[in-house]
Amino acid sequence: MGVNIIERIDIILANGGDKEIEIARMLLIANTSFPTIKLPSPFQTTLKSPFLPQFKVFASSKPPISMATAASPTQSSVPNSSITLLFVEMGVGYDQHGQDVTKAAMKACRDAISSNSIPAFRRGSIPGVSFEQMKLQIKLGVPRPLQPTLDIEKVKSVFPYGKIEKVEVVDGGLICSSGVHVEEMGDKDDNCYIVNAAVYVGY
Repeated sequence: MGVNIIERIDIILANGGDKEIEIARMLLIANTSFPTIKLPSPFQTTLKSPFLPQFKVFASSKPPISMATAASPTQSSVPNSSITLLFVEMGVGYDQHGQDVTKAAMKACRDAISSNSIPAFRRGSIPGVSFEQMKLQIKLGVPRPLQPTLDIEKVKSVFPYGKIEKVEVVDGGLICSSGVHVEEMGDKDDNCYIVNAAVYVGY
């Protein structure tokens, strides 16, 4: 059951112990409430203040989850731990007429790989790794409204070799005006679609 320590944060700062003072300072800096704050001390308290909502402080033997831990990449994101990463290639693609986001994505992938040569796999430069073990993971930044129309299989066809493990589509790219609507080029409007690509190469 929570125990009422004191009514005002300033009294805590004046009279509280080290842990209570630390909590009070955090509250004053953040100027917000924390639903649960875990500390490695053997107490549970309830703090009240005229300018902060009531909340409870609980003791716990487990350390709190840090921002770095919470933001760490998961198996579903690209790149993930299933690849030993060697290279990252980046590109951008445009479809100025015709409003085809798949064409823009394919151009972005070609742009990423077209100015690179990776002889290490074919030459056996990586001990114990063969050409057949080359892996690719691809991340595409595509405007959200266009994502349902993206043809992933066509995008994959851009890559001449390497096992494509995953293609991840995230919000990105751009829809902007090309400045002209050319019906004979298939335009439905004057929009230009832009896609960004990151290609992760490893084994």
